[in-house]
Amino acid sequence: MENREVARILRQTAQLLEIDGAIIGRYRSYEKAAELIYSLHERVEEVAKDRKKLTELPGIGDNMAEHIDEIIATGDYGLRQKLLKKYPATMLQVLSLQGLGPKKAAFLWKEFKAGTVEDVAKLAREQKLREVPGFGEKTEENILKAVEFFQRSTGRFRINAAEKTAEQVTEYIQKLGDQIDLITPAGSLRRGKETIGDLDFIVVPAGKSSQKKIDAICEHILKFPPIEQVLAHGENKVSFLLPNGMQVDVRVIPAESYGAALLYFTGSKEHNVALRGRANVMGYTLNEYALTTLKGGKVVAGRTEEEVYAKLKLPYIEPELREMTGEIEAAENEKLPKLITLEDIRGDLQMHTTASDGKHSIEQMAETARELGYEYIAITDHSKAVTVANGLDERRTMQQIKKIREAEKSVGGIRLLASSEVDILKDGSLDMSEEVLAQLDVVVTSVHSYMNLDRSAMTERILAAIENPYMQILAHPTGRLLLRRDPFDYDMEKVLDACRKHGVVVECNAYPDRLDLRDVHLRLAKQRGVKVVISTDAHATVQLRVMKYGVETARRGWLEARDVINTLPTGKLLAALRAKPA
Repeated sequence: MENREVARILRQTAQLLEIDGAIIGRYRSYEKAAELIYSLHERVEEVAKDRKKLTELPGIGDNMAEHIDEIIATGDYGLRQKLLKKYPATMLQVLSLQGLGPKKAAFLWKEFKAGTVEDVAKLAREQKLREVPGFGEKTEENILKAVEFFQRSTGRFRINAAEKTAEQVTEYIQKLGDQIDLITPAGSLRRGKETIGDLDFIVVPAGKSSQKKIDAICEHILKFPPIEQVLAHGENKVSFLLPNGMQVDVRVIPAESYGAALLYFTGSKEHNVALRGRANVMGYTLNEYALTTLKGGKVVAGRTEEEVYAKLKLPYIEPELREMTGEIEAAENEKLPKLITLEDIRGDLQMHTTASDGKHSIEQMAETARELGYEYIAITDHSKAVTVANGLDERRTMQQIKKIREAEKSVGGIRLLASSEVDILKDGSLDMSEEVLAQLDVVVTSVHSYMNLDRSAMTERILAAIENPYMQILAHPTGRLLLRRDPFDYDMEKVLDACRKHGVVVECNAYPDRLDLRDVHLRLAKQRGVKVVISTDAHATVQLRVMKYGVETARRGWLEARDVINTLPTGKLLAALRAKPA
């Protein structure tokens, strides 16, 4: 059983317990266990084989270990099943509505028997909640926005979940061994999009292709154990649904067509249309099998993407750029960016430890970062306003600075920068005294409260924070949570202009639930000369490895290494940050 499935069952149990009125400590224990298991690098199935090893994990006692064992053994959990007899399973979708929460969801069920997203939307549309204590007209508006967001997000998957599924499908196909030459994921996953609708694969048989070989490969693929429904089985294609609703399409293509097929099925549709138009003007036709002459149908390219682009008199265009946002014109004019790579990253400037809401110590985070080859990291535990995350006040922050300095000496081989993720309060002030801000190596700031301010108020709030001479980095600037929460509404161009004026760096948060700033905003930042930092926002050692998703997003934003400050060595990095008052 996959970690995310175990985590999902525990998280749903926590949500149902909160609806049921359980005390906070009870449902929080399930939430914390879910968070831990979701972030585990090892398979929880393997860890659970050794009870001692399982209970050594933070927050996993004997009772929780028994619950985890039950989930692994049965695929479900008795308490969750019991609660789902009391409440409809659709309540779990209601709970996913942004801003509603278990207490309000429980109230709506108790008072109105509203157990589906549509039930809740109907109450809001019919204005039946505006006179209800704790709701009101604004809540009705927010519910309708949340329902629209839910409907828009249904059938989408975050990139890390899609990548995990792609790895499983690839691993299964590879069991054919020497019958397979190449397996390549294509589609929006290859373009590094933040959310994925379905998965596409290109498979090349070994040796000379024949229908018999292709049929054998397709038959093997259709025996993939998790398949819930076969959607198609053609000459060279199979398509199926997985239990989580994700559709997978696999094309088995001869080697001579691999490049053309990979180009076609990587997309985007708009990029492909432009390439086909260009081919026609040049006397060719381009499809998923080859680039051929319009007269006579002679194949001129198809084995690799590079040769197809070359025949169209274009340099190779990286998959992340293929969104028809100027990449073809840039290629024609030899102005394609030299995109940043994961190897360019020298450090990570946002992470959390056990001092606030992280799972591992300063030393453990530092040792893992050193193993990843980093030169430096910033330890950025929350400030006091984030009480739910055990945020640090000024006294604890000063103690934390001292601990960071000591940890740097004991770990060795990596620079530890004393920092804090300082909250931007409602009025734009920072949640830390200037005396303590002055002691920090790096000041990272972010919004965690009053997220529904109107456009003008949120813009002024962030602009006020940028005016603060101690602010150096604006972290996860729009506050979005993919498939769960819309971004804040504010004037991005004004904020970026202010960042440029004051030397504030904006963050591309690599955590796959955020990927914030998104690609479009990163490109705006680049155009304005605003520097970017790519940070993981890791709350456990394993999460330090999500840096790759931030790099992919930066690539989609046309960023080069020179646009990103954590590609610099330590001294130059610190010099690139806004100078604090003397």
